[in-house]
Order: sequence, then C-alpha cells, then structure tokens
Amino acid sequence: MKVLICGGGVIGTSAAFFLSQRGVEVSVVERTGVANAASGKSGGFLALDWCDGSPLAPLARRSFGLHAELAATLDHNWGYRRVETLSVVSSIHQNMSRYRRLDPPSWLGKNSVVYRQLGSPDSTAQLQPAAFTTAMMSEAIDNGATLLEGCVDGLAFGPDGQRVTGAIVDGVEVTADAVVIAMGPWSILACQWLPLPAIHGLKGHSLVFKYEPSPESMFVELEWKSGMMTQPEINPRPDGTTYVCGLSGDDPLPLDPAEVLPEPGASETLREMTARISPELGASEILAEQACYRPATQDGLPLLGAVPGIGGVYIATGHNVWGMLNAPATGEALAELIAGNGETTIDLRPFNPGRMAAIAPEVVLA
Repeated sequence: MKVLICGGGVIGTSAAFFLSQRGVEVSVVERTGVANAASGKSGGFLALDWCDGSPLAPLARRSFGLHAELAATLDHNWGYRRVETLSVVSSIHQNMSRYRRLDPPSWLGKNSVVYRQLGSPDSTAQLQPAAFTTAMMSEAIDNGATLLEGCVDGLAFGPDGQRVTGAIVDGVEVTADAVVIAMGPWSILACQWLPLPAIHGLKGHSLVFKYEPSPESMFVELEWKSGMMTQPEINPRPDGTTYVCGLSGDDPLPLDPAEVLPEPGASETLREMTARISPELGASEILAEQACYRPATQDGLPLLGAVPGIGGVYIATGHNVWGMLNAPATGEALAELIAGNGETTIDLRPFNPGRMAAIAPEVVLA
C-alpha cells in the first residue's frame, strides 16, 4: 500500500511515522521544508487535561501519553520534559501584589505575581516543536518513508471522479492508494478539489530569547496599554532558550509559507511586553523573531478522517493551538483508518470532516 501525505508539519510527519511502523510505503510532500511553519514556530506546550469537558479530551489525553512514550523509546532528543505550569498576572497600570498566591520564580519582575498553579509535572510538559517534527520525519524515513520536495498543485482522480488516485506535484502526477491532506492552514487549497469546510489561518508572533531561567511554563494575563488585556505565554527550554508568544497578526495567509513574516513593530511590542513581565528576559538577546498561522475551523475542532463522498483521501488539520499536543494521536488514528481495519483508538466522530458544509471552490480562488 502506498500513501502520499501532503504537508511536512507535525501532523503530516506524525502520520508518516505511525503509517511507516505498519510497513506502509509512505511519501511526504513538502514545499518549503519540514517544520517550516507553525510546527517549527509554536511553543511546544503539552497538557493532559486542559481539553477535558470538550470533544478534544480523549484525543488530548491519548496524545499526552503517546508523547511520553515516544520520548522514552525513540533515540532522539527534542527537549521533552515535564514541567510545572503557572498562572501569572502583571500590569503596567496597577500594583498586582494583592493577587499573589504563590511564591514567584526569581526571574519574574516585581509587578508580576503568581496567581495559581495551572499544571504539575504530572499534567503538563513541553518540547521543542521543530526538533520533534523533524524527529518524526527522521524515524519515518528510517522505516522506509521518503520525503519529496515540491508543491501540491492538485489531486488526481479515477475515471468516475469519485476516488483520488494521487496528487499533482509540480505538474507531475504521483500515484498513491491513499492521500492525506495535512497542510495546516494551507489545507484551504484542497477545498478547490474536495468537498471540505473552510480552514482558516490565525496569525501569531513569537520571539526566542537566549535565556535559561527555571523551567516553569507560564500563562500570563498582562494589562497592557489603554487597559487592553493580553495573554503572553512563556516557555523556557532545556537548550538555554526561552520562547515567548502572545501577539496576534492581521496579515492574510500568503500562498507560499516562505512568505510568512512578522508584521512591522510586532517583535518590538512583544519584547516590550516580555520586559514588563520579566526585565531580565526582555533584556536578553533575541535569537529568532517569528510568525506563523495556526489552522482553525469554524467550530474549533479539527477535521480528521476520510473526506466524505470521495474515496482514497483523508484530511487532518484545524488543530489550532493544540496541534503539537494532538499530533501523535492524530497520526495514530490516520494509520488505523488507512492501514488498519477502520477501528480507531479514539472516537473520531466529533472530527468528521462532513459535519460542516463544504465551501465552494470559487471562494478559495477568490
């Protein structure tokens, strides 16, 4: 059996890994490079139970366990570690000391206080996203998978138009028994060829500092200028860097992932916000100024499963902020669907791609 995966982000490479473990012949098509978009520029925060109470809970819990299992069994270092996670409040307008409930790490600023614990090492963890994504691809290649550089221009169909038989890559047909669309927000392009609901790209900015504080992950409520509330996230990493995000963007999704850039002034604003939370961190050397688009759907749940009405094609996208967390269980589920007996460890019915109306192809072209 031959499976062609369109997209070399964490969802595509995780699918490649789990399919390759079953002896499937897998090829991953990637235009710009493995982990070039959100899979290389996200925070890498993982949580066991933060999706409890939503349809995502079983997927998240399964995937949190798989992350620990993969880190323990595979011979790669992607910075996986269990961490304490804290809720921090800060303000440029008022003294926040009345909100202090726990002792703060020494590297927080004087007006940044710990309000409560959000997670313990039993329930929260972190990893380096690019390293994890490339490790999944590397493991898949060791199992016989191939990585193809190219742009997916369309899909190939059988004579009746009811079954996908491959993809058009740089104008050339690459045949396959099954095709997986896992192109993150660029999966919207597949709506030209398949009956799928819209996938949107939500832009965010991030900075990577050369700074190694104590290892707590932090979710911050920062009262900023004009009383605006912002929500920066801070993830120290074991490689001596600290990742900070929390500033959205307005630019539309470009056609080419290589054209995703920070918007003017965004990095400066995010650094200023960081310095308010932690002057030491904000004054540190910046190693990377980044932007990426998270894939999202109208109802906030991923599209995961067979495309309705068309044989031989599957989609896995729309994971929003939980893409890195839910990638292993998503890859496992795709492998079960495509190469197994159709039964999956996780109930995928909440993520049925047919649950929302498909958008018209001309909307994508517009």
